[in-house]
Amino acid sequence: MKPIYIILLLSAALFANYANGQNGNQRRKSGQPAFDSNTYPNLFLEAGYKQRDIDKKLNKAYQDLFEGPNRIYFEVGDTMAYVSDLKNNDARTEGLSYGMMVAVQLNKKDVFDRIWRWSKKYLQHQDGPRKAYFAWSINPKTLKKNAEGSASDGELYYITSLLFAANKWGNDTGIHYYNEAREILDEMWKKDGTGNIYNLINTEHKQISFVPEGRSYNWTDPSYHLPAFYEIWALYAKDGHEQFYRDCADTARAFLHRACHPVTGLNPDFTEFSGAPHSTPWAPAAFRYDSWRVPMNISMDYIWFGKDKAWQEDYGKRFQTFLRSRGMDRFEDQFNMDGTLPEFILQAGGFKKLRHSLGLISTAATASFLNKEKNSTDFVHKIWNAKLEPYEDGYFDPYYDGLLYMFSLMHLSGKYQIIKPSGTMN
Repeated sequence: MKPIYIILLLSAALFANYANGQNGNQRRKSGQPAFDSNTYPNLFLEAGYKQRDIDKKLNKAYQDLFEGPNRIYFEVGDTMAYVSDLKNNDARTEGLSYGMMVAVQLNKKDVFDRIWRWSKKYLQHQDGPRKAYFAWSINPKTLKKNAEGSASDGELYYITSLLFAANKWGNDTGIHYYNEAREILDEMWKKDGTGNIYNLINTEHKQISFVPEGRSYNWTDPSYHLPAFYEIWALYAKDGHEQFYRDCADTARAFLHRACHPVTGLNPDFTEFSGAPHSTPWAPAAFRYDSWRVPMNISMDYIWFGKDKAWQEDYGKRFQTFLRSRGMDRFEDQFNMDGTLPEFILQAGGFKKLRHSLGLISTAATASFLNKEKNSTDFVHKIWNAKLEPYEDGYFDPYYDGLLYMFSLMHLSGKYQIIKPSGTMN
């Protein structure tokens, strides 16, 4: 072969590798977490899908949720918007803060700003014992709050997405994102039980509370344990509590070891700080809707910071192996922790039945980052072929199913990333 042809072939190969590596889509450098390598694995690409088709699928999911006829995002006037849980006829800090995270990750600044302004105006307490916290649920039509208290995960996502927005867009474009994040954190640290309101994090146990008030301050929800977010706070909040947040990240990782079943990997919706199941007045302890988020949270921590890789890889294998044992085309969405089906079925949207849910399919697919067995690609192909559409019985949930599906596509395409301050490699 002539030298010129060798040079051309090598150049083409180098260009292909470079192109596949742009926008955070290359494979991570060996053994390095994304925070250090600034690269994010694209499991869709590794599974054989073309980048243009991956981009098309992600864009369609965004359009369906934020722009299409079955959207969950609604603009209000010229400057505000909300995200609605349509099946429950409310807007929740869960979905509002999720919407902000999607927006900052995908560089949708107007969407982010609109949701934040609406959240701040209608849900954030401006004074009293709950100052800077958010009412977790409101009727978006009447603007009557369904509750005054907070669900701690809403604040968790608000703070993290605001810190990312400050890093991405700066603080001089109309909203001082960093100051807004700091206000929530600074007020959080002032809450000492006065008025029965506490820190979002149970400071004795260094674990996030289910609700930062009353008795609910003393137990937790495993799906609220996002060690990666605490690492982000330690890096970018700069509020003097950096070591505490790092301790919370390590505690969350240790907690998840206890909360997840040693064989199935399943975890209950709610637990004591010990990881023991916690039943509520509305349902006995079991793996249900909140639980679905845990594999995705663990996968995020694994990709971003990689500080608990051995256990996380074992967890991913156990979790996917269990679901696969139930049948890839039929695994249910509620279980006892040992993998048996629960007697009590928690209803959703007026339906009380077990189903093969898109939300769980979505988060289970992200566990393929953890599961190093070759057959884990079956979950990647499964979510690729899944659709956000009504089930056979008419049940349709573009809100919870849809947002978990959106997050899954972002993770699996390498588009859910740590947003570092402008001017640093990202």
